Amino acid sequence: MSPPASSAARTRRAGSRRDRRRVMRRRLWWGAAAIGLVVLAVIAFQGLFHHAVKEITLPLRHEDIIRQQAEKKGLDPALIAAVIYAESRFVSGRTSSAGAQGLMQITPETARDIARRSGGTAFVLDDLDTPQVNIAYGSYLLRELLDRYDGDTAAALAAYNAGPGNADRWGGANLRVQDIPYPETRAYVQKVLDAQRQYRERYGRELGYD
Repeated sequence: MSPPASSAARTRRAGSRRDRRRVMRRRLWWGAAAIGLVVLAVIAFQGLFHHAVKEITLPLRHEDIIRQQAEKKGLDPALIAAVIYAESRFVSGRTSSAGAQGLMQITPETARDIARRSGGTAFVLDDLDTPQVNIAYGSYLLRELLDRYDGDTAAALAAYNAGPGNADRWGGANLRVQDIPYPETRAYVQKVLDAQRQYRERYGRELGYD
């Protein structure tokens, strides 16, 4: 074989090796990129899945109004959220068999009384379907009940559910959850207290704790 031919063959072989290395580098790069995209997709899916599960098991809406009313009335925002969760699960437009309306299930009689005492002169019952009004009135009632029972949350919740007269008879500010004789009210109070803790833990940023 003549030297020129051997040199040309070596050149072709070297070029072929360089081409194979370039192809291999491209494959490695695309493989790494694909793995990275898969990892990002898994992380995003996990985040979306976690958020979806949280929204299903413990929904939260109108957090701006909740924070506003909590600050205005000196309430724990998680308590307001927990009451809404127990009363309506944040579904607007609900009306109970007793005629209680909206997110915090305010009765027309209670709403009119709160409007009169809080200066809501333009209030009409349809306003209870508005989250701003409903949460404001529900928060007003919670603040009153907490003051009535020296800050005892269990007693205030028992009164919110079954009326102050019953809460007074059951012990007032000294009320213990396990001593509530009405199973429905006892379960309600425990549900709200448990949800209050969970709202603090799961929605710290949204409710203004972080």
